[in-house]
Amino acid sequence: QVQLVESGGGLVPPGGSLRLSCTTSGFRFDYYYVGWFRQAPGKEREGVSCMSGSASDPYYTESVKGRFTVSRDNAKSTVYLQMHSLKPEDTAVYFCAADLPTSVQAMCLTPRIPSDYWGQGTQVTVSS
Repeated sequence: QVQLVESGGGLVPPGGSLRLSCTTSGFRFDYYYVGWFRQAPGKEREGVSCMSGSASDPYYTESVKGRFTVSRDNAKSTVYLQMHSLKPEDTAVYFCAADLPTSVQAMCLTPRIPSDYWGQGTQVTVSS
């Protein structure tokens, strides 16, 4: 069974930091690209950051560049999103996903990922 489970979300004041984790099982994690997406109420889903199996040249959406860092630990089948300098506009449900090898840009901008390869999401709320 393919499973992806996010954790680490919560309520944080503006300027704060959070680290999201996504633990996975049921597929060859090291072979798959991984990504983080977010969706706020009334807004389109947005690809935040996507990474290849080798972790080379990850993609970041412009609004998070310099603030967020994606990483992966293939030995633990886990992907992380370290978020700094959080802003209210970062408030959203954050989802992790895995995809067969593609380009990191394609994964984040035009995702075509089966439903089983998405996590359930974790809420991030940035508010004072």
